[in-house]
Amino acid sequence: MNLTDILAQVGGLQSVARDLGLSEDQAAAGADALLPAILGGMKKQAQAQPSGLDGLGGLLGQLGGGGLLDQVLGAQPTDPSQGNEVLGQIFGSKDVSRAVAENAASQSGLDSGVLRKMLPLLAMLVTGYMAKQAGGAGQQPSMGEGSSGLGGLMGSLGGLFGGANAGAGAGGPPALGGLSGMLDLNGDGNALDDILRMASKARG
Repeated sequence: MNLTDILAQVGGLQSVARDLGLSEDQAAAGADALLPAILGGMKKQAQAQPSGLDGLGGLLGQLGGGGLLDQVLGAQPTDPSQGNEVLGQIFGSKDVSRAVAENAASQSGLDSGVLRKMLPLLAMLVTGYMAKQAGGAGQQPSMGEGSSGLGGLMGSLGGLFGGANAGAGAGGPPALGGLSGMLDLNGDGNALDDILRMASKARG
């Protein structure tokens, strides 16, 4: 089971489809194309943090934790502002988001404008899902707070990236383990780098 399937099981893709006026099949195709870049951006952010996954986990907790998943799953249309905050942290600029959406458009057949709207919703789903698996259930721990929920989030992140911390927390679902390796194109451990390289060559 991949991450797209997991998000479908919890109702996330159905909510994204509803918010954007898409079919569930279209939402799944968009998620398949966008999720590698979101996970790649999270990995880059983790590598940039002095404390690695600990620093990234605290950051994601501050940005909304498990509450982000609840917002997307709620009956009301999703406000993407917190998702855009997550994207700002993991991508660094709107130019990267545009490159990711354009690359995903070529893979999924969906319009890049629709995919740009989907990106923050997926970022909220992924962040919120990991936090809930960690037992945070929407709590927003402060940076450096040594809660058990945050420790579980570290385990989820470690499993996603297949790194040295994988399995460090029992809260990380096995289905997420090693996912970034499956999605990587050149074996460097980061699908986002591949997308940015392709975008750079296209512009050149």
